[in-house]
Order: sequence, then structure tokens, then C-alpha cells
Amino acid sequence: MKPFETSRVFDAPRDKVWKAWTETDRLKQWWGPAGFKVHTCKVDLRPGGSFLYGMTAPDGTDMWGRFVYREIKAPHRLVFITSFSDVKGGVTRHPWNPNWPLEIHSTVMFEEQAGGKTRVTVQWLPADGSSELERKTFEEGRDSMKQGWGGTMDQFAGYLAK
Repeated sequence: MKPFETSRVFDAPRDKVWKAWTETDRLKQWWGPAGFKVHTCKVDLRPGGSFLYGMTAPDGTDMWGRFVYREIKAPHRLVFITSFSDVKGGVTRHPWNPNWPLEIHSTVMFEEQAGGKTRVTVQWLPADGSSELERKTFEEGRDSMKQGWGGTMDQFAGYLAK
């Protein structure tokens, strides 16, 4: 299966971009799809550590998610397993699509570009152990992922421009 991939160049140096992805005070200012507001953000940046977040959707409902970090190669790459979660960080199903993969293997790369800019590339694949139905649902969700990550990247660009 080919990973879902999205990439964008940001007008900020890699060190600043890396910190925005790895420091609690910065992450909570931009993380999530457009219209969502982060209300809880806890980062334990180490292999085996996690990023637990809670956010409020535009309709007022709460949603929780988490990363479990597998690899941290500052300031080049983050590898983690991402999932929806409960308030305590326990893995849960996608709130609107129960066939979505329970866990996603995520790789985020940070590449320096000319003029002090940084390319951020995100790759997603259903994690090992995902069912055929979960893989099919992932494959059918590429447009939705593109839209969701587009909104997240827009929020990130807005944060960096401040």
C-alpha cells in the first residue's frame, strides 16, 4: 500500500518548525484541523513517550487523540503511532468512522530549504495489524486526509506567521 503523503514549504527555519511540532506551548496554538481548538496538550518527547491532546470541534463536541513516539531524530524526523483516544490516552475508534484504522504509522520529515524555509512532509500508513477493512477504509479516505491535513497545515502556516 502506498502511504498517504502531503508536503508543504513553510517560511520559517527548521529549528523553529521543529520546536512548533515538539513543544507543548507551541503545539497547542496550531495543532488540529481548521476550526478545532486544542484545550489539552501534554507532550512527553522521547521514544515510548506520548503526545496526548484534547480539542473541541466546531460543533462543540470534544475529541481526543494521541501519538506514541517511536523515533525522534531532531530536527529531521518524527516517527509515531497516532490514534484517537479517550481522556486518559487509551486507544479508541474514530468517532465518525468505526472502520478507520485503529492506529496509523506516521512519519514527519523536516527538510531545510533555500532562504531559511522548511519543507514538512507527512506520511501516513495503517499500522501493522490493521485489518483489510481498515486498509480499504484508509485507501478510500485519501481525499478526507488531504482536506484534514490541508486545514492543519493552514493553521500551522498562520501560527508561524505570527
